[in-house]
Amino acid sequence: MSSQLAIEAESLVREFKKGPRAVDGIDLAIVPGEIYGFLGPNGAGKSTTVLMLATLLPPTSGIARVGGFDVVKQGPEVRKTIGAALQEAALDPLLTGREHLRLQASLQALPRSERSTRADELLARVGLADAADRRVRGYSGGMKRRLDLALALVHRPRILFLDEPTTGLDIQSRTALWEEVRRLAKDEGVTVFLTTQYLEEADVLADRVGIIDHGRIVAEGTPDALKAEIGRPTVEVVPADPAEGDRAAAILARFGEPVASVRGVAVRLKTGQADLAEIVRALDGEHVAVAQLQLHQPSLDDVFLAKTGRSLEGADDDGEERPVAGLAMEPA
Repeated sequence: MSSQLAIEAESLVREFKKGPRAVDGIDLAIVPGEIYGFLGPNGAGKSTTVLMLATLLPPTSGIARVGGFDVVKQGPEVRKTIGAALQEAALDPLLTGREHLRLQASLQALPRSERSTRADELLARVGLADAADRRVRGYSGGMKRRLDLALALVHRPRILFLDEPTTGLDIQSRTALWEEVRRLAKDEGVTVFLTTQYLEEADVLADRVGIIDHGRIVAEGTPDALKAEIGRPTVEVVPADPAEGDRAAAILARFGEPVASVRGVAVRLKTGQADLAEIVRALDGEHVAVAQLQLHQPSLDDVFLAKTGRSLEGADDDGEERPVAGLAMEPA
């Protein structure tokens, strides 16, 4: 195993008594400063993997090192290196946000002179400065998740585990959390291990994605590379005059392989979306009026479907369809 990796695992297994093999021999190699998205449906083994890497659950077999330390033999060293915001935030409803952070700073043995300053810094960073002195029982779900993230950052960890951090949050809260995760990785070099079942979240944030199903990693790579593996973009055209369907199909056939279309004609592009401008010019040059033109990008759900034969719960949130400016559009 390499000492240059932030997180690494070999044949990691967790099997519960009289239960399933929740994690079934996975390998990981995550470099410092990387945002690694761990994507999969509920029950796939995402949270169990995080619990093992965070030393909260012993592996049944296999080896894992976090920050260069063995998760079984060097648990205290691992815990000094990491921060973790798990699915259930452990917050006291009677304490304020500021009191939570000061308490965490004390538990992490920060010098007394730094505790208030660090608390103020983190409250501002996660957008809770105005609510710092309110009791947490009055916080919204998004505010609690942001406070939980701040608590995980008190001791300036080099590695951060986020286990489905945006589940149930509104778009504004999700976006704010995404921005902070990006900043941590880019500006501070923090390695982020992010579990999620939201396709958009993995696509937007992750440098690389591992897709887990039934305890096994079924695909791994950058989001773009994974999508490229299973197909190229598809262009669908609906002529303004249905009688022009054959002419539109003949024009599109110059740019790719014809595929099925419910409302018009479509092709899978040979070289990607760079062909779009040429397609528009070709249609215009032969006076084929277009009612709709849509570009359908391959999605991470397409990858999951190709690898497992089923879709992820987050597929409907992906938003992978890309309308083309200047032409009439409607959802597919």
